[in-house]
Amino acid sequence: MASLLKTREANATKKSEKRKADVMDVDPPEEPKPKRNKQRVLLLSSRGVTHRMRHLLSDLEVLLPHVKKDSKLDSKNQLGLLPELADLHNCNNTLYFEARRHEDLYMWAAKTPNGPSIKLHVQNIHTMDELKMTGNCLKGSRGLLSFDKAFEETEWGRLTKELFTHVFGVPPLARKVKPFVDHILTFSILDSKIWFRNFQIVEKDTLQPNGPPQMSLIEIGPRFVLTPIRIFEGAFGGATVYSNPEFVTPTSIRAAMRQAKGNRYASRQHAQSERTERKENRRLEEDQLAVSKVFG
Repeated sequence: MASLLKTREANATKKSEKRKADVMDVDPPEEPKPKRNKQRVLLLSSRGVTHRMRHLLSDLEVLLPHVKKDSKLDSKNQLGLLPELADLHNCNNTLYFEARRHEDLYMWAAKTPNGPSIKLHVQNIHTMDELKMTGNCLKGSRGLLSFDKAFEETEWGRLTKELFTHVFGVPPLARKVKPFVDHILTFSILDSKIWFRNFQIVEKDTLQPNGPPQMSLIEIGPRFVLTPIRIFEGAFGGATVYSNPEFVTPTSIRAAMRQAKGNRYASRQHAQSERTERKENRRLEEDQLAVSKVFG
């Protein structure tokens, strides 16, 4: 009987030790891995861009090391090809510049392949070569994004901010990126337009290199102004999410200017005819003692 009790106690001890071993062998729960920012942007333009537009695209390619530049798109009416091109280049964002007549430039920023996308009119373009600013930044460095608080006041502003964050935000693990942050890309809203500026971060005063650190900003370039036209639900098309009621097309502005010139010409002709009519009305009739009748 005593030997039987000893055998049971020994078996119970082995089972408890086995349970402890099983508990110890269980792997701890894996911690969720941080999401990796894999934003890639396809940068291209249409046929017919001017030299200033080409320089602007080159400046953006330098500022955004995560872009992949493609050749120009031949057709302006087949925007549905752009999501396929982005898929071929393994890009999930597209920045497309569309040139029109009279040097009109439009910019499309889209989240491919499903959208949304925004169409903007580009004005007041000044490239780095034109500005000749004293600031400078390292090629391939990352830039901080600074958005005006006015973006949070409207729905289209919040959507545009999110879209610009994906397009202009450089991932820290991009292929050509350098481990430096030395410039800031600012987006400000004024008069229902988006103003783009690029500033260098200077940590020391150039006049006192050995002095205490003093943070300052120096503009680098380029600079341009964006006027939002429409925001679409899909990539380069689809249902209209937002339409800017204050936007007037450049063609309408030029037509109004031509009409104003035509109205000025018509007013001059009308004034001339009135002046001739007044002269005829003021002319007096010849009397009996007129020269033509006495010596005629």
